Amino acid sequence: MVSPTKLKSMDFYRKIPRDLTEASLSGAGLSIVAALIMMLLFGMELSSYLAVNTTTTVVVDKSADGDFLRIDFNISFPALSCEFASVDVSDVLGTHLKTTGGEFHAGFASHHINHGEEIKEEIPDGAVPLVSTTFDSFSKHFPILIVNFNAPWCYWSNRLKPSWEKAASIIYHKYNPETDGRVLLGNVDCTEQAELCKRNHIQGYPSIRIFRHGSDLKEDHGHHEHESYYGDRDTDSIVKMVNELVAPLHPEAHPLDLAGLSNETLKHIKKAPVTGGCRIEGYVRVKKVPGNLVVSAHSGAHSFDSSKMNMSHVVTHLSFGRMISPRLLTDMKRLLPYLGLSHDKLDEKAFINQHEFGANVTIEHYLQVVKTEVTTTRTGQEDSLIEEYEYTAHSSIAQTYYLPVAKFHYELSPMQIMITENPKSFSHFITNLCAIFGGVFTVAGILDSIFHNTIRLVKKVELGKNF
Repeated sequence: MVSPTKLKSMDFYRKIPRDLTEASLSGAGLSIVAALIMMLLFGMELSSYLAVNTTTTVVVDKSADGDFLRIDFNISFPALSCEFASVDVSDVLGTHLKTTGGEFHAGFASHHINHGEEIKEEIPDGAVPLVSTTFDSFSKHFPILIVNFNAPWCYWSNRLKPSWEKAASIIYHKYNPETDGRVLLGNVDCTEQAELCKRNHIQGYPSIRIFRHGSDLKEDHGHHEHESYYGDRDTDSIVKMVNELVAPLHPEAHPLDLAGLSNETLKHIKKAPVTGGCRIEGYVRVKKVPGNLVVSAHSGAHSFDSSKMNMSHVVTHLSFGRMISPRLLTDMKRLLPYLGLSHDKLDEKAFINQHEFGANVTIEHYLQVVKTEVTTTRTGQEDSLIEEYEYTAHSSIAQTYYLPVAKFHYELSPMQIMITENPKSFSHFITNLCAIFGGVFTVAGILDSIFHNTIRLVKKVELGKNF
């Protein structure tokens, strides 16, 4: 059995009796300085341990074949009506999507519209030509005023004209404006009455609008309130629509009641746009290949005057990938220096054409998208914390012979940026603390010994000179 005496012989920290030690003022000062240095170095080491240490590398994109990318957008078009606004997405693989956002529709005339058989014989004018000076008086006089806004150069306007004039003649004789006075069908030539068509937000030809007894203008906000007809354009369908509109009315004029319309007719009568602009908001999911997101006016039964189309827009928001919630960013503040620098380059930017570039102007944006992924090795294996897509944007304006559009061409980089979070080990932190405390204590002891011995030597020399 090992005796206590032998165990004591292994003591590395042999004690000196307190009576044999001597305290000094210089030693006390040096001890205070050493303690302050220890505290300072401890704070610096703790801050270094808690700080995020990252390494950044560029690697080939790890996305699997078939992965989709989400594109969120919120874009306002001051001069594009929601009546015809359309969002088209296409890519180099031939994929083509026609989609709508949460705040707009792509028009009610996208279905097949029956124009009836083409009428060869000459049809006498049955509709009343309307101009700016007579339009308001007619709309206030008749309980129902149905107007065909057209353009002579338009194919669809010319297809509608025979059926419209024939229907107008039938309605004229059935509901004589002088003896009955409940309804009137009119024509507006938008090439001659451009201001009148602009006032009623006409962008596609032909547009059939239903005005109700002069209530098309609200004095409080200046919004136009009337309906648009999107149904079939043959003579029988037009006459049927007019008959159902007139049926609830007595010969004396009073406000129109739509409650009596059949479901078939009611389906084709929708509220007309109250403004000439449109806010397009929503998202699409696309393949991770180069493609285009195009906003334009589109209809299968209307024509557009490209010289008057203005695709000016304000990008409220445009981003790629899943949107990072503010809560997630708050919980991961340590990642903020590496995220959110270029994921919304076009946000709150306006691209306005004040006609200084002429007509038929397409606004194009070229976007180069790069994926950024943040991973961590805190758990001993590589875990993905967050993914973000950042992009650069270059915009230009180009003249076109076709219908102007707003075009966003996106191209994804085959490379991705990998940011890896490398936490320091706790054992390394403890080792550094031991080195700090032990090193400062030892160095302070050496300095104290040198200082103390120097003072003793100086005193001995002084005593030697006196004797």
